[in-house]
Amino acid sequence: MPNVLIVDDQKCIRELVAEELIREGYQVAGVGNAAESINGHLRAFRPDLVLLDLYLDGPDGWDVLGDIKKQDPNLSVIIFTAYDSFFDDPRLSQADDYVIKSVCLDELKQKVADALNRKMARERKVEAGSHLSQLSAAHGY
Repeated sequence: MPNVLIVDDQKCIRELVAEELIREGYQVAGVGNAAESINGHLRAFRPDLVLLDLYLDGPDGWDVLGDIKKQDPNLSVIIFTAYDSFFDDPRLSQADDYVIKSVCLDELKQKVADALNRKMARERKVEAGSHLSQLSAAHGY
């Protein structure tokens, strides 16, 4: 069961999104500030995906995104914000996707599922490549 970390300073948003994702079968943790998300939850909760708001108390979401990618470049991150003005922002290239907050969470749930499926496919490819390398070495190829 994949782990999803929600980083949003609005408790009601964290709770609403968490409730929906739990219904979809995900393990969910939520944090309200950037320092808390980076310092503890990335290591303790070991998320497969982070939903990240850009406007947080303390460091902004762009700084948090950079910190997350420094710690784990392969960790999937979806920007989840109320603002639609970032589509052309070059910093967005570090994220896996971008979702505008809405009362309807269908788009968010689909993008979470898609990002996690891509992550699992990448991991299977790496695992298969590693397995083939081991077989080749064992047989002297």
